Amino acid sequence: MAKITGLGGIFHVVKDPAATRAWYQEYLGLGGDHGLTLHWSEERGEAPYSLIGPFSSSDYFKPSDKEFMINLRVDNLDEFIGQLTAKGLAILGVSDEGYGKFAWIMDCDGVKIELWEQVEAP
Repeated sequence: MAKITGLGGIFHVVKDPAATRAWYQEYLGLGGDHGLTLHWSEERGEAPYSLIGPFSSSDYFKPSDKEFMINLRVDNLDEFIGQLTAKGLAILGVSDEGYGKFAWIMDCDGVKIELWEQVEAP
């Protein structure tokens, strides 16, 4: 039987796609011919996974006024936060929930991005 194997992408409308692509390249190191390409084959750890999580309220997405948030996996959250702050990017908060470590930033279009280092298998 055929099945879904992972997240294929996140697509959203922005005012200036070239500026958004440049921001993601500068701060997050994401680029590619067709957008911001992630290669899951580079992921390490036990049972890496992606999640589609419906919310009944968008309060978790604040301070963004968008109805969605992007969650990106990172391999070393503390080091990545250091790289972002060295570039002058504000970190909205950090949290260690046991199963994973999190940090939050805003992109150039006001989209909240959750950075996640998976610590445990699901």
